[in-house]
Amino acid sequence: MKYLSYLIFIHYSISLFSTETSDFDKIRKGVVQIKTFSQGHDAFSPWLTTSVRQSSGTGFIIQKNRIMTNAHVISNAKFIQVQRHNQAEWFEVSVEFVAHDCDLAILKAKDEKFYEDSTSFDLGGIPDLNSSLIVVGFPIGGDKVSVTRGVVSRKEQSTYAHSEVDSHLVIQVDAAINPGNSGGPAIQNDKVIGVAFQAVSSGQNIGYLIPTTVIKYFLKDIEDGVYDGYVELGIRSLNSFNETLREYRKIPKELNGVFVTKVLLGGSAWGHLKKDDLIVEIDDLPIGRNGTITLDKDARIDFVEIVDNKHAGEMIKLKVFREGKIINVNFPAKRMDEYTFMRHKYDTPFEYSMIGGLIFQEVSRDLLQEWGKNQETQGGSQFVYRFYSFVDENLSEQVDNDIIFYRKLAHPINSHLDNYINLIVESINDVKIRNLKEFKQVYDKMDYEFLKIKFRDFSAPMILKKEDILKADKQIKERYKVGKK
Repeated sequence: MKYLSYLIFIHYSISLFSTETSDFDKIRKGVVQIKTFSQGHDAFSPWLTTSVRQSSGTGFIIQKNRIMTNAHVISNAKFIQVQRHNQAEWFEVSVEFVAHDCDLAILKAKDEKFYEDSTSFDLGGIPDLNSSLIVVGFPIGGDKVSVTRGVVSRKEQSTYAHSEVDSHLVIQVDAAINPGNSGGPAIQNDKVIGVAFQAVSSGQNIGYLIPTTVIKYFLKDIEDGVYDGYVELGIRSLNSFNETLREYRKIPKELNGVFVTKVLLGGSAWGHLKKDDLIVEIDDLPIGRNGTITLDKDARIDFVEIVDNKHAGEMIKLKVFREGKIINVNFPAKRMDEYTFMRHKYDTPFEYSMIGGLIFQEVSRDLLQEWGKNQETQGGSQFVYRFYSFVDENLSEQVDNDIIFYRKLAHPINSHLDNYINLIVESINDVKIRNLKEFKQVYDKMDYEFLKIKFRDFSAPMILKKEDILKADKQIKERYKVGKK
């Protein structure tokens, strides 16, 4: 398993590469040091914020005086400053766009003076395997541009650590990419061919770049002033190597491709593909039995890369073997909102509700992570299972988001309720609940003497008295310094 980490916080010393002075002068005029002061929100205690921390990263200037960097460099930022190598002062910037699903962001300096005597980079293509490049950045704690040289060693689809959900094309390089390089450009033939963003912590000199296909997708998406995000094909698939399975399904020997094992609710393929379909081509490109296609001369990549480069509304063209014949299946690419809650959340607080000292919140990756750290995991198998199977089991037909009672602030009113911890809410006063907003709406009516909360797969409902709740909540908020509900 690969353990991916961000490239910030730790200072490593790296020596400058040898090149012509004029070339390097041009490069460093466009590379930017970024200093971020950030403050996040506590998923386990959602009325609290985390402590303010300072971190550092790198960016580079592209067209229209935009500064490109990683989203993780500026996430949860309260204040951001930038500086180039030949400047004596720091300049404040604003965040123009941020894309957490592909770990990219655009900043803009508030003072045009920052851009004086600067260089703007152009974007190149996907580099060839074994071709050389340089990675430029600012190690933390230093004010000198640092450069390393390496070669392209692999191109593949891989998970982006910032969200822990989204997978896009990455370029693996053997250049020494270290903390402080996050958001810095990888350069080949005077053009940016990638953005440094993560590394394998268990290996030596194994770093990853966001390729220009992803960068260009992001830049095209924001042309209308809003970032919408990536589309999803929305299937699970299986390679077609198994000869027995092929024979059972009467697949002609000459046909390659991948089997559809599940069609996901809300994805582009919903209502168009079927379980057991064999997808043999995408946009007229043949798919191998291992699910790869050839896009360039030196590498095969996963066929979903074709979908990954499409924007919402663009057509996906498939050739499918179904029930003994080849058919064409065409449909528009769609974003899939069902994945949103599975991404890490940044820049906004976690919504919650407190009832009699019982804390309810929508299930999220951040809550699951902090829940595990706090070791409050007894009886939590349902919570974990539903989180990881929510999309594959099409649970969005039941709810928009699961709501979990995951902790309590101790008080006599809730001393007997430990058996309910880590259960998922099904209804309040017999009203089915789809999300936290509905949960609050039903509770806030308060036109009842008793509150009955029913949990999924648990026979005994929780019963609380309205009068006791109101009295206890006032005491609990004062005692535990809890903010507004």
